Amino acid sequence: MHGFLFRLIPPRTTFGSDMTAEERETMMLHVSYWTSLAQQGKALAFGPVDDPDGPYGIGIVLVADDLEEAEALRDADPAVRSPHGFRTVIAPMPALVTADGSYPERA
Repeated sequence: MHGFLFRLIPPRTTFGSDMTAEERETMMLHVSYWTSLAQQGKALAFGPVDDPDGPYGIGIVLVADDLEEAEALRDADPAVRSPHGFRTVIAPMPALVTADGSYPERA
């Protein structure tokens, strides 16, 4: 099992305050998608980050077997599939401590 940090970078720094109705609909689908991943135990946490250098969203995935599976989760995200210009970054986490004290092993 691997842990991965997902970053969803919006199309512009003002996205949170000036998204269009279509973008808002996409974000609602995005939240539903990540909520489902969390309910399935695939995502530990997700949400927006109000970074002074520019906002973005994060998701921490627990059960991706490898980068290919992590990329498949990303590619199924409605925000990523949308035409709105989101960018993503996926970074492996060599060690991940969870609330139950487990340390997912890297293969």
